Amino acid sequence: MKLLMLGGTEFVGRAVTEDALARGWDVTVFHRGRHAAPDGARAVHGDRTTAEGLAALADAGGAYDAVVDTWSGAPRAVRDAARLLAGSTGRYAYVSSGSVYRYPGTAGSDESYPVVDGDPDADAVAYAEDKRGGELAAEGAFGADRTLLVRAGLILGPYENIGRLPWWLNRVARGGPVLAPGPRDAAVQYVDVRDLAAWTLDAVAAGLSGPYNLICPKGHVTMGSLLDACVSVAGAPGVELVWTDPEAVLAAGVEPWSELPVWLPPGELYDTMHDTSSAKAVRAGLRCRSAEETVADTFRWLRSLGGVAPQRPDRPVVGLSPEREAAVLGL
Repeated sequence: MKLLMLGGTEFVGRAVTEDALARGWDVTVFHRGRHAAPDGARAVHGDRTTAEGLAALADAGGAYDAVVDTWSGAPRAVRDAARLLAGSTGRYAYVSSGSVYRYPGTAGSDESYPVVDGDPDADAVAYAEDKRGGELAAEGAFGADRTLLVRAGLILGPYENIGRLPWWLNRVARGGPVLAPGPRDAAVQYVDVRDLAAWTLDAVAAGLSGPYNLICPKGHVTMGSLLDACVSVAGAPGVELVWTDPEAVLAAGVEPWSELPVWLPPGELYDTMHDTSSAKAVRAGLRCRSAEETVADTFRWLRSLGGVAPQRPDRPVVGLSPEREAAVLGL
């Protein structure tokens, strides 16, 4: 397979590129040159949002069996790239998001759930609308039968540049009492970035099209099993998970998701983020590794960086400060 990766040097794009190279695929990575592409990939530099960048993409050479695109900004950037590639590329896989579904979600909802409005010709508006616009842009150029929409949920794993799992790992590595938001047995849904990459490439090779929710099945992981895995691989001597009822966490003014990454209390937002059906993707071959493997591999990668994970400049820094945590725990 001859693959064009738009991006391919950070987190999701890097995982896709590395998996494709491991399969022996011929991989071209088109990116701005801010980070090195994985060894073995052909790198072509250019900014897709400019005429010069699109010209460089056009000159990248030859036909491709598939392109994978992770773009999350202005939909018109997807439109322009897709139009340029439609005549020389077999399939377009767009890594979208479960955020395209209208809020609030319904527990157990699947790909038939209503989506937000999107405009394939728009500048950046907001994350959900931008991703939906990107979906429409890809389908507009390639047609629905040649477009795969990978609607990812929360993504964790090595190379994470948002900071969610790295924050938990660094927190338990610091030791002492750790605010653990309950319920302990509450299911959490995410997808390991490598499982997303593997499924996407399998799906492209199989000629799949249309939308798929890429997220582990509900019940695969709980908040308890995720944090236990963090303690197992990173916990300092004396570390203790202090499980706290969600009502007490919220009463203390702690922000779910941002101050305590991954965690959401019961309610509409929890149903939207942590109770989504991935049955269609599972039937199409999605395999999700254990929380223990995701956590251990992420910690190994994090240690190789001295404990400091990369941070996307367009995303806020997550995590609860030590002072706020101590106050909530009454220390």
